Amino acid sequence: MRAVVLADTHLRTGPDRSRRRDLPPAAWALLEGADVILHAGDVLDAGLLDRLREIAAVHAVLGNNDHGLVGVLPPTRVVELGGVRVGMIHDAGPSAGRPGRMRRRFPDAAVVVFGHSHAPFDAPGVDGQWLFNPGSPTQRRAQPAHTAGELRLGDGRLLDHRIVVVD
Repeated sequence: MRAVVLADTHLRTGPDRSRRRDLPPAAWALLEGADVILHAGDVLDAGLLDRLREIAAVHAVLGNNDHGLVGVLPPTRVVELGGVRVGMIHDAGPSAGRPGRMRRRFPDAAVVVFGHSHAPFDAPGVDGQWLFNPGSPTQRRAQPAHTAGELRLGDGRLLDHRIVVVD
C-alpha cells in the first residue's frame, strides 16, 4: 500500500482567488496513484480534502489552524494500512522527549505521522516505532525545500519511507 503524507498545506480553496493558493504541481504528481492519503493537519478548509478524496481515501487530523474543521476532523486517529497501525497527530510537541511521548500516546502504532513544525522528520522513535513528519508542500519556513512524504506499507510492516521535495 502506498500512502502519500501531507501536513501543513494551509490552503484556502474558496472563491476569493486573491487569497487562493494550491499545492505545487510536483505534489499533485506525487499524489497520483496513491492508495491512501494521510494529512497531519492544518488543512484550513474542507475543499482540499474533497479534492484529495477524488484521488484516494483520505485520513486527516485537526491542526491548530483548522478552526473551520473543529468537529469534522479528530485531533488524533489511528488507522490500519497494509496491516500496519499508523497513529496521526498534528502537534507532536517539542523534539526533546518526542519519541517517548509518541510511544505513550500511540502505544500500539508502528508509525506515527505528525506535522506542525513544517520540518521534515523521518527517523526511528522508541521500541521500533517510526516517526514521520512530511514537512510542508506550501510553506517551507526555515526548511530548504517544500516537501511531502511517502510511506509504503504491507504484510504488517513499514516497507519504505521517504521525504519528497515538491518544489
